[in-house]
Amino acid sequence: MFNSNWYNSLIKPPMAPPNSIFSPVWGVLYILMLVSLILYIKEQKANKLSGYIYFSIQLFLNIIWSPIFFGAEIILGGLVIIILLDIFVILTIKKFYNVSKLSAILLIPYLIWILFATYLNIGYLILN
Repeated sequence: MFNSNWYNSLIKPPMAPPNSIFSPVWGVLYILMLVSLILYIKEQKANKLSGYIYFSIQLFLNIIWSPIFFGAEIILGGLVIIILLDIFVILTIKKFYNVSKLSAILLIPYLIWILFATYLNIGYLILN
């Protein structure tokens, strides 16, 4: 799925972190996402369906980004997906905030990381 030769041959944008940083960061972010979702689920408030929908869409976009960017080696496709991901994470945070402020706050590091990843994706597209 992942062609490291292709990725390693790309011109890296400024501030591109070493590859070893990604796994630990994503591990922490997935834990925060899970805790956020659990807190959202536990709240006994009405009108939570849109929050579930937005969370599900952003999770799907998160999952398909890597196979598109790394597997299919389609940088522009990755950029389209990650911009949609940015949008749906923001929508998720807004919906979660209305139900559980803490569940929304726990998604902020995730949003910051994917905005940084969006910058990197744009950089890879421009430089390659």
